[in-house]
Amino acid sequence: MRIDNGPVIKTSYSLLYIGKVQQNIDFLTSVFSQAYFIENYNEAQTKIESGEIGNFDVVIADTSFNEIELREFLVFLCSNGIEVPIIYNERYFLNKSVALKYSDIIDDVVDIGNWQYDFTSKISFLKKEKAYQAEQRQLIENLKDPDFAIKRIFDIVISTLLLIILAPVFLLIAIAIKIESRGPVFYNSKRAGKGYKIFKFHKFRTMELNADTKMDTLNHLNQYGTEEKGVKFFKISNDPRITKVGKFLRNTSLDELPQLFNVLKGQMSLVGNRPLPLYEAATLTTNECVERFMAPAGITGLWQIKKRGKADMSAEERVNLDISYARKFNLFYDFWIIARTPRALLQKDNV
Repeated sequence: MRIDNGPVIKTSYSLLYIGKVQQNIDFLTSVFSQAYFIENYNEAQTKIESGEIGNFDVVIADTSFNEIELREFLVFLCSNGIEVPIIYNERYFLNKSVALKYSDIIDDVVDIGNWQYDFTSKISFLKKEKAYQAEQRQLIENLKDPDFAIKRIFDIVISTLLLIILAPVFLLIAIAIKIESRGPVFYNSKRAGKGYKIFKFHKFRTMELNADTKMDTLNHLNQYGTEEKGVKFFKISNDPRITKVGKFLRNTSLDELPQLFNVLKGQMSLVGNRPLPLYEAATLTTNECVERFMAPAGITGLWQIKKRGKADMSAEERVNLDISYARKFNLFYDFWIIARTPRALLQKDNV
């Protein structure tokens, strides 16, 4: 019998429940705004493949524990790009210490019949932990690749040296920005990098304060066109939001220097495809475009040395350059791009 722990706290997270304990199903229905109730793993796989089951944030398993069956289900989820926490009902284990032996496939064990947690907080924590574990596994895999390891070491050494050498330049630019206009020295925004991973992207501020709020009024000037569907980038010539100091910083590429911090943190590389604003990345999720996100995000890259600052470039041409780099990037290719970057730093057009 369920113990009454007070009022139920609802959550906006979506649930996939595996089992057929009606009392628990009734309870979970009252908690989750969206939930899929399936009796076993095989049925869940079939319905996920057919599209009957949409997105979900957590799996709660309320059925007899079968290690092989659960591992096969997790392999299926991973093959479909689904990485969510797995919570098991502790009634199927003698105690929690037994469940800990399977910590690689079970993220938590709880007593569903006596739930004492806020689902939102619990699931939010488990999702973050799951993402962290995935990052660590990817890091280990990357470090097994000699090219990646050398590239990362190169990024750390060069970005550290440049940050030390260019410290006086950082100071002078900061002073110039503060003298000309009110607002912060740095412009920080969320960008999507390799694998659509989102991170905080740093630049020197080159526009007036709150420039992002004026994008809609300038959309008709977009050099990439104003089509609402398909690939979408945003850049205009002689942007009226750019300050005088900002124009100089952009034309000399000095506004990009703070991205050395992104490189040092491992969010970007010195060479790669440019990380995109989220509204741009959202239009590049089709099979034709997704390949450009297989390459690291970078400060400089193939697009910069071939077409940066030129107003005659189409969105398709830019995507194709990114895909070309993603398909054949390696250390020697990176060095070739770096060698050609200096002459690309000075823009001919104010875009």
